[in-house]
Amino acid sequence: MDLSFVIPVFNEEKTLKELHNKILENVGINTYEIIFIDDGSKDNSYDILQEIAQSDKNVQVIKFRKNFGKSAALQAAFDKAKGDIVFTLDADLQDDPAEIPKFIEKINKGYDLIAGWKKHRKDPITKKIPSRIFNIVTSVIFKLKLHDYNCGFKAYKNEVIKSISIYGELHRYIPAIAKAKGFKISEIPVKHHKRRFGKSKYGFERFTRGFLDLLTVTMITKYERSPLYLFGIGGLIISFIGFIVTLYLAIMKIFFGMALSNRPLLFLGVLLIVVGVQLISIGLLGEMIVYSSKNIEKRNNNKLEN
Repeated sequence: MDLSFVIPVFNEEKTLKELHNKILENVGINTYEIIFIDDGSKDNSYDILQEIAQSDKNVQVIKFRKNFGKSAALQAAFDKAKGDIVFTLDADLQDDPAEIPKFIEKINKGYDLIAGWKKHRKDPITKKIPSRIFNIVTSVIFKLKLHDYNCGFKAYKNEVIKSISIYGELHRYIPAIAKAKGFKISEIPVKHHKRRFGKSKYGFERFTRGFLDLLTVTMITKYERSPLYLFGIGGLIISFIGFIVTLYLAIMKIFFGMALSNRPLLFLGVLLIVVGVQLISIGLLGEMIVYSSKNIEKRNNNKLEN
């Protein structure tokens, strides 16, 4: 299998047949499979997908009983995808399948993941401004400059999608997660069309969830194997500040007879020490969990080899 196309669908009944035809026009001589994931659509999307699957033996349809979100839909299809190159694109026809050969050409130059960049984006300003802020912040934090992390049009080598696991809103951060695993990332400008049917699924709630997931990705990419570095450093700093505060108060009490019963600073110093110790303890527990999981993984590998 040369190409796999992974397409989440949520209430896109008017675009599906045209999208399928446009993909077929651009696969060239490559063998292909198309995996549609009906993410709890309430219109006739699933019936139309069934019709497409009956007419094209290379089409698979996964149906969710309710809307679980884009990450869950992508992960379900990633587990099944067999293509050497795996494409993800949205079902609303804003992504242009005519760009498929450009992605393949870029992948063949040695990259593992190619992200689309909607350079001339056909969306309202209420989506453009938050997206620009999000992309700048994410690029700085993960030291991977991409103009459009959230573009659904991407191409991956199969080994990339098999090495990651996504949930929540983590689909936005797949390039950052892939970079942390050592894969080579690039981007190309892509055409972006104005939405012709349906309505956008984007809302302020998704924007805020995306930034909260930023904390999750930071944790799993930078501190997954060394949680003590995250919690321990913070704990040491806080405990040190608390120690300095209590040492100052002890000196004032011993040498100058200062009364401490009415000093809120004493309670702050003790609190900082306690919180610091707790953070260090959390880091140590995290290290124990990582160590135990690695031992379990090693034993399982040894059993398989034997």
